Amino acid sequence: MEAGVAVTANSGTIFPVVWAGDRVQLIDQTRLPEQYELKDITTVAEMATAIRTMVVRGAPAIGVAAAFGMVLGAREYKGSDREGFLVHLEKVASELRQTRPTAVNLFWAIDRMLRAAQQPTATLEELQQHLLETAQSIAREDVQTCQAIGENGLRVLPKTPEKLRLLTHCNAGALATAGYGTALGVVRAAWAAGRLERLYADETRPRLQGAKLTAWECVQEGIPVTLLADTMAAHCMQRGMIDAVVVGADRIALNGDTANKIGTYSVALAAKAHNIPFFVAAPLSTIDTKIATGAEIPIEERHPQEIYQVGFSRITPAGVDFYNPAFDVTPAHLISGIITELGVFAPADLARGIGATAG
Repeated sequence: MEAGVAVTANSGTIFPVVWAGDRVQLIDQTRLPEQYELKDITTVAEMATAIRTMVVRGAPAIGVAAAFGMVLGAREYKGSDREGFLVHLEKVASELRQTRPTAVNLFWAIDRMLRAAQQPTATLEELQQHLLETAQSIAREDVQTCQAIGENGLRVLPKTPEKLRLLTHCNAGALATAGYGTALGVVRAAWAAGRLERLYADETRPRLQGAKLTAWECVQEGIPVTLLADTMAAHCMQRGMIDAVVVGADRIALNGDTANKIGTYSVALAAKAHNIPFFVAAPLSTIDTKIATGAEIPIEERHPQEIYQVGFSRITPAGVDFYNPAFDVTPAHLISGIITELGVFAPADLARGIGATAG
């Protein structure tokens, strides 16, 4: 089944962003794991809100959602002239760009959609159809990319032991992409090849994407998963329980510095201290060729309620100050390899590898 076709959670295939005739359907990730619900998105404003409030999240999935948001925005245009349509589309792009600042796939997908609208001889109806086809291509390509990442990742995982115990942080699975996943794509490939003993998943405070989403995906497919509090990773490494770490990414600088969910840097430090390989799995579209190092990556700060409240329960006293960065940056020297759809690169070789593939 292809990306873009709505499925149920127990079908064995999870597509979090699908086109459904005249609207977009999103798996509402804020309701998992208690409730599996598809949310209809019919306007660009609704899509912007869904991205901002993390109904849809994960860098590749955000990119796919933004692409379909551009389609919805294009269909809202009431005029008849081409120039007015392009001006309107730029406004749509601006609205979507303001939702999540760190995930570079958001901007990559919007820019690709804007380029798709540059067809001087096309009618408005033809442009709208071409935008839809482009968004559907982005979704379809992302699934294929994730599958390639999974296979490439499987090749570089440690050869021993035969059955691996992997650790991941946050959710870089089907829910974070158009389907299959990046870091969880590697996990899925290892499971299919009979090389996975168990996945350890950090809970990933403050939004608990590991506890709510990664664990949910694994349960759907029967992948053995053990949930860890974020404070337990180093302890498990010290006790010899982890053979390798695989995480996703929201933005990668040219030198290999990688932004991922807050807490990833701590896991990388612990892995380095215990001589455990630490891999980043991400599509080439997550590499921001405009920035040299991680110091240039914008870090989103979110509402402090995510820290002081769990569910409907407040867990801190009034009068406390809060700091809630959504991401941190793992320096390239802590990363064993960056797994992409075109191969695995050492961080130092990333820029050269991109140049070679582009040529």
